Amino acid sequence: MFGLEALDLARIQFAFTISFHILFPAITIGLASYLAVLEGLWLKTHNDTYRDLYHFWSKIFAVNFGMGVVSGLVMAYQFGTNWSRFSDFAGSVTGPLLTYEVLTAFFLEAGFLGVMLFGWNRVGRKLHFFATVMVAIGTLISTFWILASNSWMQTPQGYEIVNGQVIPVDWLAVIFNPSFPYRLMHMATAAFVATAFFVGSSAAWHLLRGRDNPAIRTMLSMAMWMALIVAPIQAVIGDFHGLNTLKHQPAKIAAIEGHWENVGNEPTPLILFGWPDMKAEKTKFAVEIPYLGSLILTHSLDKQVPALKEFAPEDRPNSTIVFWSFRIMVGLGFLMIFTGLWSLWLRKRDRLYSNRAFLYLALWMGPSGLIAILAGWFTTEIGRQPWVVYGLMRTADASSMHSFLQMSITLALFVVVYFSLFGVGLGYMMRLVRKGPKINEGAETSHGGPGQQRTPARPLSAADDNGDHSHSLNKGN
Repeated sequence: MFGLEALDLARIQFAFTISFHILFPAITIGLASYLAVLEGLWLKTHNDTYRDLYHFWSKIFAVNFGMGVVSGLVMAYQFGTNWSRFSDFAGSVTGPLLTYEVLTAFFLEAGFLGVMLFGWNRVGRKLHFFATVMVAIGTLISTFWILASNSWMQTPQGYEIVNGQVIPVDWLAVIFNPSFPYRLMHMATAAFVATAFFVGSSAAWHLLRGRDNPAIRTMLSMAMWMALIVAPIQAVIGDFHGLNTLKHQPAKIAAIEGHWENVGNEPTPLILFGWPDMKAEKTKFAVEIPYLGSLILTHSLDKQVPALKEFAPEDRPNSTIVFWSFRIMVGLGFLMIFTGLWSLWLRKRDRLYSNRAFLYLALWMGPSGLIAILAGWFTTEIGRQPWVVYGLMRTADASSMHSFLQMSITLALFVVVYFSLFGVGLGYMMRLVRKGPKINEGAETSHGGPGQQRTPARPLSAADDNGDHSHSLNKGN
């Protein structure tokens, strides 16, 4: 069907499941740090607005965290079911790295998550803040190990191959492989930016509907400060990441640029738009800017960028896909920078919360960070092809020997289950967002007393208008 084989369906299935999964950890990483900042500001300033925002976003964080855990479990099983030959070849590297993630990050998050979500009425302020910080650190540690594993597949080092299997000989080299620092910073920063626009979009939605209060304004203000500062930093990190990729994966860069051949000693132009044709070996309808490709990718006006025709046809990534996925990511990045700059201009004129054109832009930019993350992952993973471990193992040699029928059935089941299950979860999470933060949600109440049980935070009942939303911290620690 459509010329696809069992291998193609296995790749589509993995891409589908990981695309769903990555959305949740990205928001989890950003929200965890955001919650730590909110609680820290509340403890320092005693401004109840920060406390109200903490309670509001902690409920959304809890739902998002749960969906991330559930969707992540599937990924580990797929290594054994659909990619067993890869697991046999490289499992001695990827297996321990994923185990370290469980032993450090997951246990840290799980150990303090209960205190963070349900301990607001039961522990002291300092201990609760410590739990929130530990959860935030846990999400970053998780990112560290996952990116170490994936980066090793992009730029492997610190290994030997014995009897057809990868054997690690230097774990520091395995973990801190050449692309790891750049990819770790790029992903972590992307998570912060994506969360900022998610939070900012939520605030813009409420402001456009006339709900203007200190909590909503604080949401928008903090989100736009983050966009203003971090989006340009992400662009710089992306530039360093591109230079690293050019050095270690030149075929990927050639595919991203849609650059097929160099002419003499002429500098490489930048192709803004076009349609790379893998069969014709040319980029049709190309709109080029002379010299700019060399300037951006080599930081010079005379060096050339490697071209796709310098690589054997079987070693070329699919330029048609990565050419456009990269441009989607970069285009959204420029829009994020523009949004941050516009917010600064409006802030100086005291119009940040009232300019409807800007609020509509902030609203529609809500999913931009997540779309950019997906586009970036498509670029880096498809750009690595035809290798599953770059230069060591081809994707065609990594899959399990499943039939086309088997892969078709499982892919269809995944699509149905994921859209049903996570569709409900996302719908519930957006319902929480639409409700907005409740003013004085964490205020002290007259019932109960020191040492007496009070109603804990209940994320899964947060959308119930009749629920008891009283929360109070014991003042001692």
